[in-house]
Amino acid sequence: MLCILGISAFYHDSAACLICDGEVVAAAQEERFSRKKHDAQFPSQAIQYCLSEAAITPLEIDHVVFYEKPFVKFERLLETYLAFAPRGFKSFIAAMPLWIKEKLFQKSILVKELQKILGENISWGEKMLFSEHHLSHAASAFYPSPFERAAILTLDGVGEWTTTSLAVGNSKALKVMKEIHFPHSLGLLYSAFTYYTGFRVNSGEYKVMGLAPYGKPKYADLIKDKLIDIKEDGSFQLDMSYFDYCTGLAMTNKRFHDLFGGPPRQSEGKLTQREMDLAASVQKVTEEVLIKLARDIAEKTGEKTLCLAGGVSLNCVANGILVREKIFDEIWIQPAAGDAGGALGAALAAWHKMYGEDRVKEKNGDAMKGAFLGPSFNNNEIERSLKQSGAVFKKASDEELIEQTAIAIAEEKAVGWMQGRMEFGPRALGGRSILADPRSPRMQKLLNLKVKYRESFRPFAPSVLREHVSEWFEHEGDSPYMLLVANVNKKKCHIMTKEEESLFGIDKLNVQRSDVPAITHIDYSARIQTVHADTNPRYHALISRFYEITGCPLVVNTSFNVRGEPIVCTPEDAFKCFMGTEIELTVIGNYLLRKTEQDQSLIEDYKDKYELD
Repeated sequence: MLCILGISAFYHDSAACLICDGEVVAAAQEERFSRKKHDAQFPSQAIQYCLSEAAITPLEIDHVVFYEKPFVKFERLLETYLAFAPRGFKSFIAAMPLWIKEKLFQKSILVKELQKILGENISWGEKMLFSEHHLSHAASAFYPSPFERAAILTLDGVGEWTTTSLAVGNSKALKVMKEIHFPHSLGLLYSAFTYYTGFRVNSGEYKVMGLAPYGKPKYADLIKDKLIDIKEDGSFQLDMSYFDYCTGLAMTNKRFHDLFGGPPRQSEGKLTQREMDLAASVQKVTEEVLIKLARDIAEKTGEKTLCLAGGVSLNCVANGILVREKIFDEIWIQPAAGDAGGALGAALAAWHKMYGEDRVKEKNGDAMKGAFLGPSFNNNEIERSLKQSGAVFKKASDEELIEQTAIAIAEEKAVGWMQGRMEFGPRALGGRSILADPRSPRMQKLLNLKVKYRESFRPFAPSVLREHVSEWFEHEGDSPYMLLVANVNKKKCHIMTKEEESLFGIDKLNVQRSDVPAITHIDYSARIQTVHADTNPRYHALISRFYEITGCPLVVNTSFNVRGEPIVCTPEDAFKCFMGTEIELTVIGNYLLRKTEQDQSLIEDYKDKYELD
């Protein structure tokens, strides 16, 4: 058996992935273990988990593959500062010692970290390989996909030099056809608007996407006139006189601020119509670039299927538009499309390109196993953890826990749901989820303010039985990874009054637009997850029972965490989140925990913790 360990680290969302004889055995982000959101440190605990899941020793690891080439990245940093000198000179001087340590000597850092956790008696330097950042993304997109051949499009902020790449995969071969290089980056353009609208770069981009439907794209033409020159083939150039990210000072500068009428919104400051319109505008420009790139690669390659990865591929609104344009017959998106997925792609690239091995054929579509690649806990482990945490719980049979959970959701209770293996990637898919009734007009606001402790405008996604998706949404195919947005079926929508149609911004939030208002965004859209019995039988059974009770074959599904924390990993994590929020029932394995039965003093302690955080 040949085992390859893939690693991504030192920027954001570090992760580890283990493949053995071409099969993806385990993958997880370090944040889930360290409890530090977007943790960028060396993924020590994720690596240890991967080996444990595979039941192998460190000696059985044949290669360790890092997801990018640090020296080439250092070259880009150095050349960029020289090109923009003397701007940012003080920043350059301050950063240089750290860059030299982290980039030039990164191989020795990686070896030392591996020795620390896996043993010093192994020649890790001899086992170490380095992929390229966008090759890792492309490999993560194509090799696990269900396609024998496909066009591959990867878009993100920046890797070493590349920000966008177009490639073609055929069996085990993968060839890059075209690249766009730094500083011209669609991901960094979107991040610039994330920064300018008052959200955190590298984590708040999805907030901009969620905010966009509240606004009008009134700045789109201005963006295209001043900031980005888009060619017919989708290639583009940015006018760097409006940005400061090349010199590491900020994303935008005074010229950018003057163009859009003032300084950036302060974090946590009041959202105004301007931010909503800016979000709508950059979203529209992003969609235009993506569609043009897709059309160009389809025309030039003749391929009928498309694979996507890179952080921009998490823009599920743009993905939904791409599907509806029907440029390709089928589209597959890597569920861990960001840098975490680079660990997976690096390992797969080594397996297929270095060893020339054939791809592993999967019976049920893709090779991601529903993205359920993280840790799981048996009932004995769960019970032991709950007892140590001071939890009050009841063990239930499979049938009883399905029945009790479905009833609780139908009674408009917020339910914590921790079952089986943890998901790899940013989405909760029914392994570590908070569930609720999509029919409830109060649920969207309740979940945001009392469970998730986050901005009220944020939409929620539905998990729908695959066999019923087209009855409720304008979508025919699979969407197992919650990476596509589609409109709610018109038969389920409500006609708005003139007064309701005249509302602006956040005032639109409380209008009941469909039979499932909790998951219907203000533009009548929803980010769909189709649930399949073969990849998640217990979750499928739960939604099926909810359907029998209510006639509704979908539930609200949001990640099992609160704002600022990673998705829960362990039973202890789940219990803490349950106790510190307004979640009323939590189901962990075969154990039911009701809030009304818990120690009141413990509840107060956990709630105080979240308020302090």
